[in-house]
Amino acid sequence: MNRNQMKGAAKNVAGKVQQKLGELTGNKTQQAKGIAKQVQGNAQRGAGNVEEALDKANRKSR
Repeated sequence: MNRNQMKGAAKNVAGKVQQKLGELTGNKTQQAKGIAKQVQGNAQRGAGNVEEALDKANRKSR
């Protein structure tokens, strides 16, 4: 697991927590911010997945 995968997973979890807190308190702004953070986290994790796949392919070609 590389840095982008870890940071992306952490952002995703933080976003889920923020969204749930927004739901519990009725704060739609916090819900939206939490969803946005989850999207950012998923994108970052996806970038990390691509990096890892490229690294593996590069190692195999040597």
